[in-house]
Amino acid sequence: MAIVGGGLAGIAAATALGQAGFPVTLLEARPSLGGRATSYTDAESGLVIDNCQHVSMGCCTNLKHLCRSLQIDKAFQTEQVLYFIGPDGRCSSFRADPLPAPLHLARAFWRLPYLSFFEKRAFAHGIQKLAAAKPASLRGISFQNWLVEHDQPVNVIRRAWEVVLVSALSESLDRIDAGYARMVFMDGFLNNASGWKVEIPQVSLDELYSTQTAQALRALGVDIQLQARGTALISDVQQVRALVLKNGREIQAEEWILAVPHHQLPALVATLPGLQPLADQIHRLETAPITSVHLWFDRVITSLPHAVLVERLGQWLFSRGKSRTPAGEGELYQVVISASRHLGELTQEQVVDQIVAELGEIWPAAREARLLHSRLITERRAVFSALPGVDRDRPPQQTAIPNLQLAGDWTRTGWPATMEGAVRSGYLAAGNLMKRYGIHDLSVQPPLPRSWLARRLWKADDPVLE
Repeated sequence: MAIVGGGLAGIAAATALGQAGFPVTLLEARPSLGGRATSYTDAESGLVIDNCQHVSMGCCTNLKHLCRSLQIDKAFQTEQVLYFIGPDGRCSSFRADPLPAPLHLARAFWRLPYLSFFEKRAFAHGIQKLAAAKPASLRGISFQNWLVEHDQPVNVIRRAWEVVLVSALSESLDRIDAGYARMVFMDGFLNNASGWKVEIPQVSLDELYSTQTAQALRALGVDIQLQARGTALISDVQQVRALVLKNGREIQAEEWILAVPHHQLPALVATLPGLQPLADQIHRLETAPITSVHLWFDRVITSLPHAVLVERLGQWLFSRGKSRTPAGEGELYQVVISASRHLGELTQEQVVDQIVAELGEIWPAAREARLLHSRLITERRAVFSALPGVDRDRPPQQTAIPNLQLAGDWTRTGWPATMEGAVRSGYLAAGNLMKRYGIHDLSVQPPLPRSWLARRLWKADDPVLE
């Protein structure tokens, strides 16, 4: 059995199949596993840095299950407090109370100083309406239009709705399906008291999703072949028979899972009979970029481990600790800008200067600090865009060819473009494959249970698409 693509979707499929005792070959075009959750070597300094800060949340049950299965879960630190920096620079600690969801975060929200009482009341009214809506009724609707229809003030949109959704979905509100906006708030904040907790890896992405993951997969018997770039699949009587690699070598297998980015799929399946409609469907999916700004200062600029930056160019700041640079030892900070297509009008130097200026407006130490080094990385196809009605263009894992499955966050998972969606897709593809051999797969994990109060307040959600 062969899996093409060593990102989280491919890793999840390989883990599920390996645990079930299937012989698996995992083919990855790059020199390391992890896909978009990867690290790069900065050519100027020689430092290894993550392309972006990839965090998980308590509601990501399938990602958590995968990390436990690979025994890499201890690399994550769960944050019990989130720190929000308001437009005036004041810091607010956001923590839960020991109350059932959705009351667990009510006091933290009402204490935010950068929203007025009337704005908080408007947001609470909007949350109530969003939670009470039937998910199916929201599909295909722009969330920006939904907010306007429900009289959400501009300040509430910028300082509450955008803060959560742009970071979660990496899109502007006018390009977000209202159904997925609801899902973010329900699963992340309203259904379970643990869903909102952010989990941050304490090692590099390369160490986590390549080095440690590869060791765990090999222990399951998975044959990992790196720098094995596929160019085309070969079929034989409605079955995929082989994959041609760039070097001309052929890989043969009885079962196939394509776990590649969606824009790479059409070339791989171009010669397969009956898959042209799939290729046309894939072409309609759009993508959104995420930019990560890495800054090395000559001193600590804040004692906070992270910060959510409200109404600024930078949206999240993460403290990465001490790091050596050519100019000496420095303190590394990473600032994330989601939905960053608007940065195309700026040079890298202008982006860095604006981010440094913003940090100086918040923390006096940042104004006094010397910037030793900086690096800007943009993942231009970081996620597929959760556009209104996007599910029409997301294919299921099972293709028209019986022994060919698809995996990737862009396939039909019921989730938006997240690591959780990628893992879920890999589990679903592996499950379909196992069914062909009479095996019932239990890899796909249910969502966190809804609290008794959430169940009483809102009717059961629509079932997740599979």
